[in-house]
Amino acid sequence: MSKRNQLKEVSPILKHFGVTPHFVEDFGKVSRIYGDKGVFALKKIPPTHGTNFIKNVQYLYQRGYNRIVPIYPTLDGRYAIIHQNHLYYLMPWLPNEVKEDQDERHKQMFRELARLHTLSVREVSINKEEKQEHYEATIHEWETENEFVEGFLEHCENQWYMSPFELLFCLYYNDISQALRYSTNQFKEWFEKTKDDNKARVVISHGKLSTEHFIFDDRGYGYFANFEDSRQGSPMHDLLPFLSRALKTYPKNSEDCVDWLYTYFKYFPLKEDELHLLLSYFAQPGPFIRIVEDYYKSTNKNERKFVQRLQRQYWQLKNIEYIVMRIDEIERQKKLAQEAAQAEAEGQDGAQD
Repeated sequence: MSKRNQLKEVSPILKHFGVTPHFVEDFGKVSRIYGDKGVFALKKIPPTHGTNFIKNVQYLYQRGYNRIVPIYPTLDGRYAIIHQNHLYYLMPWLPNEVKEDQDERHKQMFRELARLHTLSVREVSINKEEKQEHYEATIHEWETENEFVEGFLEHCENQWYMSPFELLFCLYYNDISQALRYSTNQFKEWFEKTKDDNKARVVISHGKLSTEHFIFDDRGYGYFANFEDSRQGSPMHDLLPFLSRALKTYPKNSEDCVDWLYTYFKYFPLKEDELHLLLSYFAQPGPFIRIVEDYYKSTNKNERKFVQRLQRQYWQLKNIEYIVMRIDEIERQKKLAQEAAQAEAEGQDGAQD
């Protein structure tokens, strides 16, 4: 699109904000606007998103959290306008020049996420019957997955000649079975600890946690942007999708991810039952099993593509396994240290008596 047409397209939108554009740079869903009152970011989203996310942003400001890229109101007080079947909102354009390394950037983002959750946390009432139903339905689903995995293993072993996919599945079976057992045990421990509770902690979750949505100003302070999928829910709704994406790579022992998580826990510690639930969902090998199900149901199998999908999902599973085992180890060591300190304190009290 020509520069003249770009100006022609955004001018009627920016008029609502009292901004006259001089130059426009297109970055997909975001346009950088050089105007008479500064440099702005104009975001275009589908109208189906609505503007409920604005309420979450305003709530966070009211709670004292200000590390959010501000959303400017129009001249008549609206925070977004509809133009040609799209919703638009306006923000300042931050330079986002990263002065530290990637690891430090991630740590700063997780620190800010912990602050966001700390300032928005509250307790809500939980229906015990609904919790029981959710627990039973989840356990049934995972038991069904386990039966399918065992059945597919038997199917593979009964073949005269296994396909490459079937052979690979058999090699991976023990790891998948262990992941299923671990996630199920963690889920059962969560339920045992919370079955009598009628309260649970919820936060405002960002919804699209990403370093692309954590932007730096010219002073090096980080701000969250893109709250369009923000909602009230568990902190896991931010943590698990981000970590899963970060670990979707070749096999590696990602100590960085452990550091990021414990940076978050330092400022927003999870309760013991919340940690059980996080580990349960994190370790659950559902995506791996979906690939096996797809293969089993497929009538026109592309063996090479299925093998690639299975191998990549297995790599991610092993990367997740490393993080889960490290968390398990760290928490066990912390518990042992607390018990030793408590025993020592009791011993000193007994000696004084």
